[in-house]
Amino acid sequence: MRILLVEDDPHTAGFIAKGLREDGHSVDHAGNGRDGLFLATTETYDAIVLDRMLPQVDGMTVLRTLRGASNRTPALLLTALGEVEHRVEGLRAGADDYLVKPFAYSELSARLDSLARRGTGGSGEPTRLRVDDLELDLLKREAARDGRSIELQPREFRLLEYLMRQAGRVVTRTMLLEAVWDYHFDPQTNVIDVHISRLRQKIDHGHATALLHTVRGAGYRLGD
Repeated sequence: MRILLVEDDPHTAGFIAKGLREDGHSVDHAGNGRDGLFLATTETYDAIVLDRMLPQVDGMTVLRTLRGASNRTPALLLTALGEVEHRVEGLRAGADDYLVKPFAYSELSARLDSLARRGTGGSGEPTRLRVDDLELDLLKREAARDGRSIELQPREFRLLEYLMRQAGRVVTRTMLLEAVWDYHFDPQTNVIDVHISRLRQKIDHGHATALLHTVRGAGYRLGD
């Protein structure tokens, strides 16, 4: 899943983002409500993890603004306020679920999975991707080609998800570094080549038709 994390506390944000990325999710982070609202209205996400108390624009205002604009992306509200009236206020503002700090990462992860199963997000994002006979289940974190299961490491899953979302288009190395590795600079390593090679071996080996192509001088393309 592609997740927007809006949290101003660096320690909490780092803790959550690390866990989500280890689970294979793509994470964008905003440290205040204004930036979070901008990302939520200009990008597409499968879920939003939103702190209630934020600088510049508070989480409740972010929620009300999104729902007022008919953005239905599932939102998990984080807060230190655990009283019933606070939970009710958050849910009425448009939150889909509510998690009181401090919390265990495993509970946050389970709640996000539950939110994803309820619907397809604000823009109709699918929970299953398909290119030719290659399938990717975003909820179960499973991949298969021609009905045969493919074992993927978290980073490989994230790479394949991005390529499948961009199926038929040329994806540059810069795009992959930013979307899959969260790098906004060139690390001057062969990390992309290594992962593309492993992924190609897993999805194309033994099949008559290759799906993952290298476009010389440009990047990579999945599908025709």
